[in-house]
Amino acid sequence: MKLEVLGTGCTKCKRMYDNVTEAVKKSGIQAEIVKVEALEEIVSRGVMMTPSLFLDGEEVVAGRVPTVNEIMEIIQENS
Repeated sequence: MKLEVLGTGCTKCKRMYDNVTEAVKKSGIQAEIVKVEALEEIVSRGVMMTPSLFLDGEEVVAGRVPTVNEIMEIIQENS
């Protein structure tokens, strides 16, 4: 499983990355967590609002910071 946090490094983006990291730990799964801050990469993916969360190449959250529990639910639904 690959989770990618797309954002330019703002406070919300950092909070989402922390929440994703915590959710993965609590879920007890193996996952690669990647932070994508390059604007050209974000734009090339068609992201219009950051922060954005991608799970295995699919956007699952955009423009807001999901809670740790919400991220855990997304992980469980897709594992």
